[in-house]
Amino acid sequence: MIAEAGLAALWLAAALSLLGLFLSVLHVRGTLEADRPVRALAIVQGAMCLFAFSMLLLVFARTDLSVALVVENSHSEKPFLYKVAGAWGNHEGSMLLWVMVLGLSGAALATFSRQLSSRTLIAALGAQAALALGFHAFLLGASNPFARLNPAAPEGRGLNPLLQDPGLAFHPPTLYLGYVGLSVAFSLAVGAMLAGDVDRRLARAMRPWVLGAWIFLTLGITAGSYWAYYELGWGGWWFWDPVENASLMPWLAATALLHSVAVLAARNALKAWTMMLAVIAFSMSMVGTFLVRSGILTSVHAFAVDPTRGAFLLLLLGIYVSAAFALFAVRAGSLREGAPFEPVSREAGIVVNNLLLTVILGIVFIGTLYPLFVEALSGEKLSVGAPYFNAVAGPLAILLGILLAVGPLLSWRREGRPILRKLALPALFAATALVIAFLAIPQASPLSKFGLALAAGLIPASLVPLIGRNPLRTPLATWGMAIAHMGAAVSVAGMAADSAFTTERLTAVKLGETVSVGPWLVAFQGISPVAGPNWTAVEAELHASRGGGVSVLRPQTRFFTSPPTETNEAAIDTFLNGQLYTVIGRSDEEGRWQLRLWWKPLVTLIWLGGGLIGFGGLLAFAGHARRSWRKRLAQ
Repeated sequence: MIAEAGLAALWLAAALSLLGLFLSVLHVRGTLEADRPVRALAIVQGAMCLFAFSMLLLVFARTDLSVALVVENSHSEKPFLYKVAGAWGNHEGSMLLWVMVLGLSGAALATFSRQLSSRTLIAALGAQAALALGFHAFLLGASNPFARLNPAAPEGRGLNPLLQDPGLAFHPPTLYLGYVGLSVAFSLAVGAMLAGDVDRRLARAMRPWVLGAWIFLTLGITAGSYWAYYELGWGGWWFWDPVENASLMPWLAATALLHSVAVLAARNALKAWTMMLAVIAFSMSMVGTFLVRSGILTSVHAFAVDPTRGAFLLLLLGIYVSAAFALFAVRAGSLREGAPFEPVSREAGIVVNNLLLTVILGIVFIGTLYPLFVEALSGEKLSVGAPYFNAVAGPLAILLGILLAVGPLLSWRREGRPILRKLALPALFAATALVIAFLAIPQASPLSKFGLALAAGLIPASLVPLIGRNPLRTPLATWGMAIAHMGAAVSVAGMAADSAFTTERLTAVKLGETVSVGPWLVAFQGISPVAGPNWTAVEAELHASRGGGVSVLRPQTRFFTSPPTETNEAAIDTFLNGQLYTVIGRSDEEGRWQLRLWWKPLVTLIWLGGGLIGFGGLLAFAGHARRSWRKRLAQ
C-alpha cells in the first residue's frame, strides 16, 4: 500500500493545485476574497508532494520489487545509500523530486512572503500552482513513479554504476533546489506584473529566493564538476557537455537576476529588465530539464532519458514561457523606472554586468541547441565543443572578471570619488602577473595568461570594499559579496593554472617499470583483484615520488554485474600545489597495462573557489534574513 499511498497523495496534490489556481484567479479578478484559502491550499499541496516523495524513498529503501521503477533502478545487494539515491537517479523519480521541491517552494512562499500585497502574493501562488499542475499532469499521465508489476520481479536491474558515488547521490537534489527555486522568482514576477506591483517590496521578497537558488546552483555545479573530474577518469573538470551547459545556463541567468534585483531593491530601477530576467532564468531551468529528461541528448550525464515523453516537457516549456513573455510584452510599457543614474555608478556597472552575462548565456544557449536543431532539420550530426565556447565566451568572461573587480568599488547613483586610486593596487598585481606569465610560460594560451593576471588583480580588488571598516560592524551582505568575488578569482586562478601548467602522460607499462609526469616518477609495483559490496575490480599499485617520500596510489577498473558495466576509478593524491591523477586501463598481449597520468598544479583552486562563492552567497543570505527579521521585530 506504500506505492498506492504515494500515488493517491500525488492525485490529491494535483487537485489542490487546480483548486488553488482557480481560487487565485477569482481573487485577482476581485470576484472572491480567497487570500487565506489559497495560502492554505499551497501549504497542504506542498505537504502532499513531500509525502508522495517520502513514499517513493520508502519503496526504494525496502527494495520493493513489485514497483516497476525500483526494479529498473535498484537491486537488493546495493549499498543502502545508493538504494535511496536510486529514487531520483531515473526519469520518473527525478521528476517527482522536481514536483516535491516545486510544491514545498509554493508552501514556503505562502508562509513567509507576507510583505507583499495580497493581490501580488495570491497571483504569484496562482502562477506557482499552474506550474505544479503541469508537472503533476506530466507525472500522472506519462511518468507514474509508482506503477506496479504483477507479478513482482525476482530481482532488480541495479543503478547505473556512475551514479553509485556519494558526490552524485547528492548532486541532483542540490541542482534541483536551484532549478525550482527560480520558479518562485518566476511566479513572483508573473504575480507582480498581473497586479501591477513591480517595486522595491517585490525585489526584497524575490531576493532570498534568487539568492538561495543561486547558492544551490553554484554548489551543485561545483560538486558536479568535481564528480566528473574524479569519477569519469578523463582528467577534465568541464567538457562543455550539453548537460553541463543545461545547469550553467540558469546559473548565468540567476547571476544576472541577482544583481538586477539588488538594483531594484536599492534604487527602484531596472524594473522591466528584472522581470525579463526572472522569466529567462526559470525558462533556462525548464530548458535544462527538457534537455536532460527528454532523451534528445546522448551524454555521459543524461542518465534518465525517455524520447517518447520529451514532447510533453516541450509542450509545458512552450506554454509557460510563451505565456510569461506575452504577459511581459503587455505590461512592460507600464513599468515606470525609478531615479536615473550616471554612466559611472554601481547601477551602470551592474547593467554592463547583466549585458555580459546575457551575451555569454546566449553564446552557450546557441552552442548547446544549434546541433540539435541541425540534426532535427537535416539529420546531420554536428558537435560544438570547447574550441567554440572558449574562443567566443572566454574573452567576454575576462571582461566580466574585470568588471567584477571594478563594480563593487563604485558608488550608487554617481561615482564622485577617484576610482583609479582604489584600483591602483589590483591593477599593479594584474599587470605584474601578466608580464610574468608572458615571460615564464610562453607555451600557455593567451586566455590562460590573461586568466592568471585577472585572478591576481581580482583577489585584492575583492578585499578593497572591506578595507577601513570595522569587521564586526560590516554587514554580512558586504562580507558575502567580497568572499563570493574572491571565490570567483580563486576559481579563475585554478582554471587558468590547469590550462597553463598541466602535464599528461599516456603510456603502457610492465610491472616494475617507472615513468615520469611533470616532477613525478611513478613506478608500477603490482596489480591485484579486489571486491566491493556489489562489484569486483583489478587494482594497480603505483609508487609516486619527487625527491623525498613516496605516495601510493591505487587506481581501479571496476566490473558491475547489475547492470553489466565497467568503470575506471581514478586514484588521486592531493598536495598543496596540485594533484597527481592516475588511471589504469586494460592489459595487452605482452603483459603491459595502459596507464594515464596527469600532474595538475593548483587545480583544486577551481572547486575551492566554487565553495567560497557558495559560502559568500550564504553569508549574504544570512545578512538579508537578519535585517528582515529585525525590521519585523521593530514593527
